[in-house]
Amino acid sequence: MTASVIAGSGSFLPPRSVSNDELAAELATRGVETSDQWIVERTGIRQRHIADRGVGTTDLATAAARAALADAGVAADEVDLIVVATSTPDQVFPSTACAVQANLGTPGGAAFDVQAVCSGFVYALATADALIQAGRARCALVIGAETFSRILDWTDRSTCVLFGDGAGAVVLKAANAPGVLAANLHADGSQGRILYNTGALSYGEATGDPFLRMDGQAVFKLAVNVLSQSAREACEAAGLTLDQVDWMVPHQANVRIIQALGRRLGVPAERVIVTVDQHANTSAASVPLALDAARRDGRLQPGQLVLMQGVGAGFTWGSVLVRL
Repeated sequence: MTASVIAGSGSFLPPRSVSNDELAAELATRGVETSDQWIVERTGIRQRHIADRGVGTTDLATAAARAALADAGVAADEVDLIVVATSTPDQVFPSTACAVQANLGTPGGAAFDVQAVCSGFVYALATADALIQAGRARCALVIGAETFSRILDWTDRSTCVLFGDGAGAVVLKAANAPGVLAANLHADGSQGRILYNTGALSYGEATGDPFLRMDGQAVFKLAVNVLSQSAREACEAAGLTLDQVDWMVPHQANVRIIQALGRRLGVPAERVIVTVDQHANTSAASVPLALDAARRDGRLQPGQLVLMQGVGAGFTWGSVLVRL
């Protein structure tokens, strides 16, 4: 049976980097009090990248896609599937994936978006792997891209300090030996009100709340529980143990969640990739951004086992276990 392997990765971050001190000064003009110490102690975040007005999710996704193609040594016309995970598309439709396809100049293959918020990249990667296994594609671009700065209430300290913009991508190719060893995807729609954005367009008018809202404590508790279960499920499906996993690449939401997950699973901190301090929470982009950063700095090596995990609004979660 055909399998899939990660052939390359790439990422793109908006040039504007905003430190906690810079953000605190900007928020003070809006009557919001915070500080670098307050943010770091509660989240581990030290900076985030913010896209300029007029720069959209498609722009970030396209740049990350081109970087991934270059890393894989794959020409754009070899791609026959594009799956983009995003909750912040530039428009209702056409999809971000189709816009990326147009930018790459390679029409003809399938292209569609996946909306699972912070679990989006894991959902997209598992979907692309399944299509390759089924013989429906041979070379896929899997992208996570977000411009969450557009949906933040910059007077709500509990949310606006947490998020950033960015995009990450991988090239997934058909192969004889499996790179993707196991995947699981889950959701619990009854938990939809702990993290949400109800903004919508209806009959020519904007309706609902245009901003992200979150119950941070509820998210924390649920995230640690479901991710630990999902990690064990992925290892069991692959006939492996957590001790055999070389690296964990969890969703980069909050360093406290990452640390609690590591303790729950008995995985030492030196085997967990953390980029939330530099990128903040980039939702569907966080896992591929972290994966690409760790590949480029040499921590992730060919042949190693890597467990990627996402968790987010919906409530959604899942894991993909790969051998690089």
